[in-house]
Amino acid sequence: MPAPVQLPRISWGSSDAAYEALLVHGLGSSAALMWRLGAALADAGWHAVAVDLRGHGDAPRSLNYTIPAYAADLGALLPGRGGAWDAVIGHSLGGASSTVAAASDPSWTNRLILIDPAILVEGRDETIIRRSQERAFADNRTEAVQEEHPHWHPQEIELKVDAVHRASRWAVEQTSAQNKPWDVRADAARLTIPTHIIGADPKIYSLFTGATAESVLTANAKISMSVVTGAGHSPHRDKPDDTIHQILEALA
Repeated sequence: MPAPVQLPRISWGSSDAAYEALLVHGLGSSAALMWRLGAALADAGWHAVAVDLRGHGDAPRSLNYTIPAYAADLGALLPGRGGAWDAVIGHSLGGASSTVAAASDPSWTNRLILIDPAILVEGRDETIIRRSQERAFADNRTEAVQEEHPHWHPQEIELKVDAVHRASRWAVEQTSAQNKPWDVRADAARLTIPTHIIGADPKIYSLFTGATAESVLTANAKISMSVVTGAGHSPHRDKPDDTIHQILEALA
């Protein structure tokens, strides 16, 4: 694993809570954009911690933006009381990085929840992600984000604008450039902890679907899956109530 960088944290809930969860955002996002999940977990009695990934938000910059580098940063994080995280919840790139971290160290977390994880990114999906990031950096006005996502909560829009503003465009570009192939299916197959994947609706847009989903689920009996109907690649923003319900069910 590459040398880790120290990731800044924000949190919700009491630090004395019985359970601690780590929340890991996706490409071009930030810790603050996990606010809806953090607040819901805090209301359910958890202490939830979110981090800015390297090259994002207030996190250190680097030359290395491979998934193993992101995973090394996550693997170096421990809950406040030490030991293992009770759960790690990762979206997209955060899901892929969390998968590698958990496969590399089975004692890092007791459970994984992956939200439309970027387990395999190639071809059409690679193009869609690149163009989405290019649009975000080219026009980061509140009005542009609102036009593309009119159903998002106003705070999601505010925080998305802030996340793009504070992210390194070079880091985001290099994350795609340095991960060829972008494929952590072998790591998913090595997972030894209960893992639940919350997929987006393929009718809207989903990274984890079709042959990729079938191969991952078939390769490891520890992995289960549900889908948030009507949600695109960010179910926690598109359909937050349904996504939170599925997260809490997976944690029960």
